[in-house]
Amino acid sequence: MKFGLFGINMGPCAIPSTAAAAARAAEAAGFESLWTGEHVVLPDPQVPPSPVPADTPFIDTTVALGFIAAHTKTVRLGTGIIILPQRNPVVLAKELASVDVLSNGRLTFGIGIGYLKPEFDAIGAPFDHKGPRTEEFLAAMIALWSMDKPEYRGRFVSFGGVNAMPRPVQRPHPEIVFGGMTRDAYGRAARLAQGWFGFALDVDGAIKCVAGLRAACKEAGRRFEDLEISVAPRGKVDRDDAKRFAEAGVHRLILLHRTNDERGLLEFIGETGRNLIGKI
Repeated sequence: MKFGLFGINMGPCAIPSTAAAAARAAEAAGFESLWTGEHVVLPDPQVPPSPVPADTPFIDTTVALGFIAAHTKTVRLGTGIIILPQRNPVVLAKELASVDVLSNGRLTFGIGIGYLKPEFDAIGAPFDHKGPRTEEFLAAMIALWSMDKPEYRGRFVSFGGVNAMPRPVQRPHPEIVFGGMTRDAYGRAARLAQGWFGFALDVDGAIKCVAGLRAACKEAGRRFEDLEISVAPRGKVDRDDAKRFAEAGVHRLILLHRTNDERGLLEFIGETGRNLIGKI
């Protein structure tokens, strides 16, 4: 079992010194990865299904990971997740390639299609066709990362006769992880990604998602065993919980901390290192 830490760009980690201290402590404690959360804007006042109050600070994902890269050496850096249909894929390809270069090849690109219409409206991004738009944007980004002469012609994005340097360190491109708990989301992970990320799940929920992913891999003609399953558990996790997640087919637990300050966060990281990491 691998262990990741969620929220390296938000809450107490929106303070740069706290983010740096937490990143260094997590790497020393044996965490395998650090993950951002993302919302560019949030509805104000908060209304369902918005997950957090509008005044919750989120440092931009690519800026935060570039900063954390400078304070760490080996831990992987994950976007958990980037809402891809809200982004310009050409600009984002440049930003993420830059993070991969700055971190010497440690980026994991976690993707979601989004669900908050007020956020899309504020950004000026269409709320329709989010799934097809996401798949096309990803294909365009991979073209920029991997083709000698990048070119892509699609319904939502089209370019040719351009180049974008530097390329990512990881070849042909950084690891891709899809989030989401729908049949379509499972299908995107099975067809297009190296991994899947489920957010705020208990063990029973993870079991159901794993079953959906198995079915999607079978439909896509892919070995399920080649898909890495990551879950951010709901609530506190002890050794027994972690073993149950592992038995359910989960490879990585991305832990959510419920702390409000640097002291509490560092205590959480230390306890996790002592009680979970290396014990499962």
